[in-house]
Amino acid sequence: MHKIALALAAAALLPGAASLSHAQVQKMRPGLWEHSVTMKSQSGQMEAAMAQAHKSLADMPPAQRRQMEEMLAQQGVSLGAKATTVKVCVTPEQADLDRLPPAQDGCTHKLQRTSPNTLSTTFSCPAAQGRPGSSGSGTMTMSSPTAYTGRYKVETQTAGKPEQLDMEQTGRWLAADCGAIKPVR
Repeated sequence: MHKIALALAAAALLPGAASLSHAQVQKMRPGLWEHSVTMKSQSGQMEAAMAQAHKSLADMPPAQRRQMEEMLAQQGVSLGAKATTVKVCVTPEQADLDRLPPAQDGCTHKLQRTSPNTLSTTFSCPAAQGRPGSSGSGTMTMSSPTAYTGRYKVETQTAGKPEQLDMEQTGRWLAADCGAIKPVR
């Protein structure tokens, strides 16, 4: 699930398209971004797995829970009750080029700007290292250089069975300095 969220975050941060002039395209601001993702699965299995993960984390001894939370935080990830948040560092070069690399190896993204601040995206990520493949589509709307919203449909597998996830994502710029979060290369 974390990899899907990162893939969507990378896809959502691609605000440029060759078909529109730069004067019409809103550039995103470089720096630290926070993406909040909420997901709903058709089967309910993903929600059950997330509830179990939250319970397991809550049941850990305080020192172990703190260690797990710190490990996730170093990767820019926070598991909230309603949403998973992922922090991503966008370099000035990435913002200037209007593109980011895929969040995981082998993923491909195709973007089409449908208005100066709205993108249509499709993506595909192959199965790898015990992770099922996924593909999907959605739209992302930049409300400013520091904020966006998006909706996506993702096709993947859960327990070997086809699964559809409906995702809503918001992004907001946090700071010019990314701190300990490293850019995705």
